[in-house]
Amino acid sequence: MMAGYNANHGFINEWKLREEMCEIGRRVYNKGFAAANDGNISYRLDENRVLCTPTRVSKGFMKPDDLCIVDMEGNQISGKRKRSSEILLHLTIMKHRPDVRSCVHCHPPHATAFAVAHEPIPKCTMPEFEVFLGEVAITPYETPGGQKFADTVVPYIKDTDVILLANHGTITAGSDLIDAYFKTEIIDAYCRILLLARQLGSVYYYSDEKAAELLRLKPNLGIRDVRLERGLENCDLCGNSLFREGYSDFKPEPHAFIPPKLLGRPDGPGALGPAAECGCGTAQGQACGCRDGSVRAATAEPADFEALVQSITDQVMAALEGRSATAC
Repeated sequence: MMAGYNANHGFINEWKLREEMCEIGRRVYNKGFAAANDGNISYRLDENRVLCTPTRVSKGFMKPDDLCIVDMEGNQISGKRKRSSEILLHLTIMKHRPDVRSCVHCHPPHATAFAVAHEPIPKCTMPEFEVFLGEVAITPYETPGGQKFADTVVPYIKDTDVILLANHGTITAGSDLIDAYFKTEIIDAYCRILLLARQLGSVYYYSDEKAAELLRLKPNLGIRDVRLERGLENCDLCGNSLFREGYSDFKPEPHAFIPPKLLGRPDGPGALGPAAECGCGTAQGQACGCRDGSVRAATAEPADFEALVQSITDQVMAALEGRSATAC
Protein backbone atom coordinates (compact mmCIF):
# COMPACT_ATOMS: atom_id res chain seq x y z
CA MET A 1 0.00 0.00 0.00
CA MET A 2 1.50 3.36 -1.04
CA ALA A 3 2.01 6.19 1.40
CA GLY A 4 0.57 9.69 1.57
CA TYR A 5 1.79 12.77 3.39
CA ASN A 6 0.22 14.16 6.56
CA ALA A 7 1.37 17.57 7.84
CA ASN A 8 1.19 16.42 11.45
CA HIS A 9 2.73 12.97 11.09
CA GLY A 10 4.84 12.99 7.91
CA PHE A 11 4.53 10.08 5.52
CA ILE A 12 1.88 7.60 6.60
CA ASN A 13 0.40 4.43 5.18
CA GLU A 14 -2.43 4.89 2.67
CA TRP A 15 -4.67 2.55 4.66
CA LYS A 16 -4.24 4.78 7.70
CA LEU A 17 -5.29 7.74 5.56
CA ARG A 18 -8.38 5.81 4.47
CA GLU A 19 -9.26 5.10 8.09
CA GLU A 20 -8.72 8.75 8.99
CA MET A 21 -10.96 9.90 6.13
CA CYS A 22 -13.71 7.56 7.34
CA GLU A 23 -13.32 8.99 10.84
CA ILE A 24 -13.64 12.54 9.49
CA GLY A 25 -16.73 11.38 7.61
CA ARG A 26 -18.25 10.12 10.86
CA ARG A 27 -17.54 13.45 12.56
CA VAL A 28 -19.11 15.37 9.68
CA TYR A 29 -22.19 13.14 9.79
CA ASN A 30 -22.55 13.10 13.60
CA LYS A 31 -22.22 16.89 13.74
CA GLY A 32 -25.15 17.22 11.35
CA PHE A 33 -22.94 18.79 8.69
CA ALA A 34 -24.00 16.28 6.01
CA ALA A 35 -27.44 14.67 5.93
CA ALA A 36 -27.90 11.28 4.28
CA ASN A 37 -25.30 11.01 1.48
CA ASP A 38 -24.33 14.70 1.40
CA GLY A 39 -20.78 16.01 1.33
CA ASN A 40 -17.41 14.79 0.11
CA ILE A 41 -13.83 14.63 1.38
CA SER A 42 -10.50 14.42 -0.42
CA TYR A 43 -6.79 13.98 0.29
CA ARG A 44 -3.93 14.38 -2.19
CA LEU A 45 -1.69 11.30 -1.99
CA ASP A 46 0.91 12.58 -4.45
CA GLU A 47 1.23 14.85 -7.50
CA ASN A 48 -1.35 12.95 -9.55
CA ARG A 49 -3.41 10.83 -7.16
CA VAL A 50 -6.21 11.98 -4.88
CA LEU A 51 -8.09 9.80 -2.40
CA CYS A 52 -11.77 10.76 -2.21
CA THR A 53 -15.15 9.67 -0.91
CA PRO A 54 -17.59 7.81 -3.18
CA THR A 55 -20.93 9.09 -4.40
CA ARG A 56 -24.20 8.08 -2.74
CA VAL A 57 -22.59 6.71 0.42
CA SER A 58 -23.29 8.34 3.79
CA LYS A 59 -20.20 9.96 5.27
CA GLY A 60 -21.18 8.43 8.61
CA PHE A 61 -21.04 4.83 7.40
CA MET A 62 -18.05 4.68 5.06
CA LYS A 63 -15.45 1.90 5.21
CA PRO A 64 -11.83 2.29 4.07
CA ASP A 65 -12.32 0.11 0.99
CA ASP A 66 -15.33 2.25 -0.09
CA LEU A 67 -13.00 5.11 -0.98
CA CYS A 68 -11.81 5.91 -4.50
CA ILE A 69 -8.63 7.25 -6.09
CA VAL A 70 -8.74 9.71 -8.99
CA ASP A 71 -6.10 11.54 -10.98
CA MET A 72 -5.87 15.34 -11.03
CA GLU A 73 -8.29 15.50 -13.96
CA GLY A 74 -10.98 13.55 -12.11
CA ASN A 75 -10.52 10.24 -13.90
CA GLN A 76 -11.08 7.32 -11.53
CA ILE A 77 -7.97 5.17 -11.09
CA SER A 78 -9.23 2.68 -8.52
CA GLY A 79 -12.12 1.90 -6.19
CA LYS A 80 -15.13 -0.41 -6.32
CA ARG A 81 -17.52 2.54 -5.93
CA LYS A 82 -17.91 5.55 -8.21
CA ARG A 83 -16.12 8.70 -7.14
CA SER A 84 -18.00 11.79 -5.95
CA SER A 85 -19.41 13.94 -8.74
CA GLU A 86 -18.10 17.05 -6.98
CA ILE A 87 -14.45 15.94 -6.86
CA LEU A 88 -13.73 18.54 -9.56
CA LEU A 89 -14.27 21.23 -6.94
CA HIS A 90 -11.55 19.71 -4.74
CA LEU A 91 -9.16 19.18 -7.66
CA THR A 92 -9.58 22.77 -8.85
CA ILE A 93 -8.60 24.02 -5.41
CA MET A 94 -5.56 21.72 -5.30
CA LYS A 95 -4.44 22.87 -8.75
CA HIS A 96 -4.54 26.51 -7.71
CA ARG A 97 -3.13 25.85 -4.24
CA PRO A 98 -0.24 23.34 -4.28
CA ASP A 99 0.00 23.68 -0.48
CA VAL A 100 -3.51 22.24 -0.03
CA ARG A 101 -3.58 18.49 0.54
CA SER A 102 -7.14 18.03 1.79
CA CYS A 103 -10.61 19.50 1.25
CA VAL A 104 -13.89 18.96 3.11
CA HIS A 105 -17.17 19.93 1.47
CA CYS A 106 -20.43 19.64 3.40
CA HIS A 107 -23.52 21.59 4.49
CA PRO A 108 -22.98 22.76 8.09
CA PRO A 109 -26.39 24.32 8.86
CA HIS A 110 -25.39 27.63 10.44
CA ALA A 111 -22.69 28.48 7.91
CA THR A 112 -24.91 27.26 5.07
CA ALA A 113 -27.65 29.62 6.31
CA PHE A 114 -25.25 32.50 5.60
CA ALA A 115 -24.55 30.99 2.16
CA VAL A 116 -28.27 30.73 1.37
CA ALA A 117 -28.90 34.29 2.57
CA HIS A 118 -25.82 35.58 0.68
CA GLU A 119 -24.86 37.25 3.98
CA PRO A 120 -21.14 38.12 4.23
CA ILE A 121 -19.47 36.73 7.34
CA PRO A 122 -18.95 39.66 9.75
CA LYS A 123 -15.54 40.32 11.24
CA CYS A 124 -14.19 41.91 14.43
CA THR A 125 -16.52 40.02 16.77
CA MET A 126 -14.49 37.02 18.04
CA PRO A 127 -10.69 36.75 18.34
CA GLU A 128 -10.62 32.98 17.71
CA PHE A 129 -12.38 33.35 14.37
CA GLU A 130 -10.13 36.21 13.28
CA VAL A 131 -6.97 34.28 14.09
CA PHE A 132 -7.86 30.80 12.85
CA LEU A 133 -10.02 31.64 9.81
CA GLY A 134 -9.99 35.33 8.93
CA GLU A 135 -11.68 36.41 5.70
CA VAL A 136 -14.33 34.06 4.32
CA ALA A 137 -15.55 34.38 0.74
CA ILE A 138 -18.95 33.62 -0.83
CA THR A 139 -19.00 32.30 -4.40
CA PRO A 140 -21.74 33.03 -6.95
CA TYR A 141 -24.22 30.17 -7.33
CA GLU A 142 -23.69 27.53 -10.00
CA THR A 143 -25.25 24.11 -10.52
CA PRO A 144 -23.09 21.63 -8.56
CA GLY A 145 -21.10 18.84 -10.16
CA GLY A 146 -19.38 20.27 -13.23
CA GLN A 147 -16.24 22.25 -13.95
CA LYS A 148 -18.22 25.50 -14.20
CA PHE A 149 -19.30 24.97 -10.59
CA ALA A 150 -15.73 24.11 -9.54
CA ASP A 151 -14.40 27.27 -11.19
CA THR A 152 -16.54 29.51 -8.96
CA VAL A 153 -13.90 29.17 -6.21
CA VAL A 154 -10.95 30.17 -8.41
CA PRO A 155 -11.03 33.95 -7.77
CA TYR A 156 -11.03 33.41 -4.00
CA ILE A 157 -9.06 30.30 -3.11
CA LYS A 158 -5.66 31.95 -3.48
CA ASP A 159 -6.46 34.14 -0.46
CA THR A 160 -8.61 31.99 1.84
CA ASP A 161 -9.05 28.41 3.04
CA VAL A 162 -12.77 28.77 3.81
CA ILE A 163 -15.43 29.48 1.19
CA LEU A 164 -19.21 29.59 1.38
CA LEU A 165 -20.79 28.14 -1.76
CA ALA A 166 -23.87 30.27 -2.42
CA ASN A 167 -27.13 28.38 -1.84
CA HIS A 168 -25.16 25.20 -1.27
CA GLY A 169 -22.71 24.75 1.62
CA THR A 170 -19.03 25.17 2.48
CA ILE A 171 -15.65 24.02 1.20
CA THR A 172 -12.61 24.16 3.49
CA ALA A 173 -9.01 23.50 2.50
CA GLY A 174 -6.13 22.40 4.70
CA SER A 175 -2.70 20.89 5.01
CA ASP A 176 -4.23 17.56 6.05
CA LEU A 177 -7.61 15.98 6.79
CA ILE A 178 -7.87 17.24 10.37
CA ASP A 179 -6.87 20.78 9.40
CA ALA A 180 -9.51 20.96 6.66
CA TYR A 181 -12.18 19.45 8.92
CA PHE A 182 -11.44 21.74 11.88
CA LYS A 183 -11.98 24.79 9.66
CA THR A 184 -15.46 23.45 8.90
CA GLU A 185 -16.16 23.10 12.63
CA ILE A 186 -14.91 26.62 13.33
CA ILE A 187 -16.94 28.36 10.62
CA ASP A 188 -20.16 26.64 11.66
CA ALA A 189 -19.58 27.32 15.37
CA TYR A 190 -18.87 30.97 14.61
CA CYS A 191 -21.98 31.36 12.48
CA ARG A 192 -24.07 29.71 15.20
CA ILE A 193 -22.76 32.16 17.80
CA LEU A 194 -23.51 35.09 15.49
CA LEU A 195 -27.09 33.93 14.95
CA LEU A 196 -27.61 33.42 18.69
CA ALA A 197 -26.16 36.85 19.49
CA ARG A 198 -28.40 38.40 16.85
CA GLN A 199 -31.43 36.88 18.57
CA LEU A 200 -30.40 38.66 21.77
CA GLY A 201 -30.64 41.96 19.87
CA SER A 202 -27.14 43.36 19.38
CA VAL A 203 -23.78 42.31 17.97
CA TYR A 204 -20.85 44.38 19.27
CA TYR A 205 -17.67 44.84 17.23
CA TYR A 206 -14.17 45.66 18.37
CA SER A 207 -12.10 48.21 16.45
CA ASP A 208 -9.79 47.96 13.44
CA GLU A 209 -6.90 48.59 15.82
CA LYS A 210 -7.81 45.55 17.94
CA ALA A 211 -8.28 43.47 14.80
CA ALA A 212 -4.81 44.47 13.62
CA GLU A 213 -3.35 43.29 16.93
CA LEU A 214 -4.88 39.86 16.33
CA LEU A 215 -3.66 39.67 12.74
CA ARG A 216 -0.10 40.38 13.84
CA LEU A 217 -0.21 37.22 15.96
CA LYS A 218 -0.82 34.99 12.94
CA PRO A 219 2.71 34.78 11.44
CA ASN A 220 4.06 33.41 14.72
CA LEU A 221 1.37 30.72 14.57
CA GLY A 222 2.24 29.87 10.97
CA ILE A 223 -1.13 31.16 9.72
CA ARG A 224 -1.24 33.23 6.55
CA ASP A 225 -3.57 36.21 6.17
CA VAL A 226 -3.74 38.14 2.90
CA ARG A 227 -4.59 41.33 4.79
CA LEU A 228 -1.13 41.30 6.36
CA GLU A 229 0.41 41.00 2.91
CA ARG A 230 -1.56 43.97 1.63
CA GLY A 231 -0.69 46.22 4.55
CA LEU A 232 -2.95 46.70 7.52
CA GLU A 233 -3.02 50.46 7.11
CA ASN A 234 -4.84 50.06 3.78
CA CYS A 235 -7.40 47.49 4.95
CA ASP A 236 -10.95 48.01 6.17
CA LEU A 237 -10.57 45.24 8.73
CA CYS A 238 -14.02 45.42 10.30
CA GLY A 239 -16.06 46.81 7.41
CA ASN A 240 -16.62 45.47 3.94
CA SER A 241 -15.20 42.07 3.07
CA LEU A 242 -11.90 42.03 1.25
CA PHE A 243 -13.59 39.78 -1.33
CA ARG A 244 -16.20 42.35 -2.38
CA GLU A 245 -13.89 44.24 -4.73
CA GLY A 246 -11.58 42.87 -7.38
CA TYR A 247 -12.37 39.16 -6.98
CA SER A 248 -15.51 38.66 -9.05
CA ASP A 249 -18.68 40.45 -10.16
CA PHE A 250 -20.59 38.77 -7.33
CA LYS A 251 -20.65 41.18 -4.37
CA PRO A 252 -22.98 40.05 -1.56
CA GLU A 253 -24.29 42.91 0.58
CA PRO A 254 -24.84 42.61 4.35
CA HIS A 255 -28.42 42.77 5.57
CA ALA A 256 -28.51 41.11 8.98
CA PHE A 257 -24.98 42.02 10.12
CA ILE A 258 -24.22 45.60 9.04
CA PRO A 259 -20.58 46.59 9.76
CA PRO A 260 -20.41 49.47 12.28
CA LYS A 261 -18.71 51.81 9.80
CA LEU A 262 -21.74 51.63 7.51
CA LEU A 263 -23.80 52.80 10.47
CA GLY A 264 -21.61 55.82 11.04
CA ARG A 265 -19.87 54.41 14.14
CA PRO A 266 -16.20 53.33 14.35
CA ASP A 267 -17.11 50.39 16.57
CA GLY A 268 -19.91 49.26 18.91
CA PRO A 269 -23.13 47.44 18.01
CA GLY A 270 -24.10 46.65 14.46
CA ALA A 271 -27.57 46.92 13.01
CA LEU A 272 -30.38 45.72 15.24
CA GLY A 273 -32.65 44.91 12.31
CA PRO A 274 -34.66 46.55 9.51
CA ALA A 275 -35.41 50.26 9.95
CA ALA A 276 -38.04 51.57 12.34
CA GLU A 277 -40.41 52.54 9.56
CA CYS A 278 -40.36 48.86 8.54
CA GLY A 279 -41.61 47.86 11.98
CA CYS A 280 -38.31 46.53 13.30
CA GLY A 281 -38.51 48.33 16.62
CA THR A 282 -35.04 49.87 16.41
CA ALA A 283 -34.28 52.00 19.47
CA GLN A 284 -34.88 55.71 19.18
CA GLY A 285 -32.00 57.51 17.48
CA GLN A 286 -30.27 54.29 16.41
CA ALA A 287 -29.30 53.61 12.81
CA CYS A 288 -30.18 50.31 11.23
CA GLY A 289 -29.98 48.50 7.90
CA CYS A 290 -33.09 47.79 5.85
CA ARG A 291 -33.48 44.80 3.56
CA ASP A 292 -32.42 46.90 0.57
CA GLY A 293 -29.03 47.39 2.26
CA SER A 294 -29.53 51.12 2.87
CA VAL A 295 -28.98 52.70 6.26
CA ARG A 296 -31.65 54.81 7.87
CA ALA A 297 -32.21 56.31 11.31
CA ALA A 298 -35.17 55.79 13.56
CA THR A 299 -36.53 59.28 14.23
CA ALA A 300 -39.50 58.78 16.51
CA GLU A 301 -40.08 61.84 18.73
CA PRO A 302 -40.40 61.38 22.51
CA ALA A 303 -43.89 62.90 22.39
CA ASP A 304 -44.98 60.34 19.83
CA PHE A 305 -43.67 57.55 22.02
CA GLU A 306 -45.47 58.89 25.10
CA ALA A 307 -48.69 59.21 23.11
CA LEU A 308 -48.35 55.58 21.96
CA VAL A 309 -47.82 54.40 25.55
CA GLN A 310 -50.84 56.40 26.72
CA SER A 311 -53.00 55.01 23.91
CA ILE A 312 -52.05 51.42 24.80
CA THR A 313 -52.68 52.12 28.49
CA ASP A 314 -56.15 53.52 27.73
CA GLN A 315 -57.04 50.45 25.66
CA VAL A 316 -55.87 48.08 28.39
CA MET A 317 -57.83 49.97 31.07
CA ALA A 318 -60.97 50.03 28.91
CA ALA A 319 -60.70 46.28 28.35
CA LEU A 320 -60.30 45.65 32.07
CA GLU A 321 -63.29 47.85 32.93
CA GLY A 322 -65.43 46.03 30.36
CA ARG A 323 -64.43 42.65 31.80
CA SER A 324 -65.31 43.84 35.33
CA ALA A 325 -68.74 45.05 34.21
CA THR A 326 -69.45 41.69 32.52
CA ALA A 327 -68.45 39.80 35.65
CA CYS A 328 -70.86 41.84 37.77
